[in-house]
Amino acid sequence: MFPVFDGHNDILLRLYNAPEKRDEIWLTGEGKGHLDLPRMKQGGFAGGFFAVYIPSPHDEGIDYMQLMENPPFKLPLPALIPAADALPVAWAMANHLFWMERSSGGAFKVIRTAAEARANMETGVISGILHMEGAEAIGPDLDALHAFHAMGLRSIGPVWSRPTVFGNGVPFAFPSGPDTGEGLTEAGKRLIRECNALKIMVDLSHINEKGFDDVAAISDAPLVATHSNAHAITQSSRNLTDRQLAVIAESKGMVGLNYATSFLRRDGKQSADMGWEEVLMHLDHLIEKLGEDHVGLGSDFDGATIPQGITDVTGLPALQKAMMAHGYDEALMKKLCSENWLKLLERTWGR
Repeated sequence: MFPVFDGHNDILLRLYNAPEKRDEIWLTGEGKGHLDLPRMKQGGFAGGFFAVYIPSPHDEGIDYMQLMENPPFKLPLPALIPAADALPVAWAMANHLFWMERSSGGAFKVIRTAAEARANMETGVISGILHMEGAEAIGPDLDALHAFHAMGLRSIGPVWSRPTVFGNGVPFAFPSGPDTGEGLTEAGKRLIRECNALKIMVDLSHINEKGFDDVAAISDAPLVATHSNAHAITQSSRNLTDRQLAVIAESKGMVGLNYATSFLRRDGKQSADMGWEEVLMHLDHLIEKLGEDHVGLGSDFDGATIPQGITDVTGLPALQKAMMAHGYDEALMKKLCSENWLKLLERTWGR
């Protein structure tokens, strides 16, 4: 099987929600969730983007997963979270990532350069990229962006689905397109320019269509959606239209296939009871529109319902077997599983 470099996971949220159990969650594995160090090694997980995500204060008691079981649906978006409220949460999650590194006995390292990613691939060390899924912790003065960059931040999404001072995300809706609101604010435009200057990758996975177009007009870096699928296959607001895919392709950017069932299934349902057909349909479509050098994997592990054929990170070999049975040869598999992400980092960060 091929080692996998992955576009997105939410294990830091699991650690944040249960810090007293972090040894069990990360080091020994509690048998829950999608990721831990032993299962990463077992599944061939070579590295990826580890998301700092600020949960909404009123998320407790709301079962969004259940609400998405019966399309059509359009879930209300939570309100904007002020930077002063988000910053301590983001700080705590980033600290968990660096604890993961310290506690791993050298098996896991936080990377800041593409060269480190390649070196770790060669030695079997798992790479972690500090990523922000939503820039709530960054105030409009952008001072915190520089502080987190000094810490190791190398990738950021201006928004999760709720609004920020920088722009607007798409709601969770099916069927729906991504044209759901206004574009970047003036602060958002400054954020993109500063990310370009610092060589922080900008993730467009949750942003709405007008915001996407604003980033495309401003950014001088490859356009990236770390965990998104094809709207032509599944008409979710979270998926990318063929027009958006063309813009990403022109920038020599990248899309990571999201394993979330509601973004894969043509009926938009959340159920994990599905086969490989729709997974492969999305991959085929992304490859057709972007080219085989600009598609990868972006699991959304620990942040979504995953198809039963994958279940957790130990299911990566099963996914690869399905891809090869579908006709993907060794050269394409290497690209999709890791090489395309590594080259994207080189194009974005430099070598």
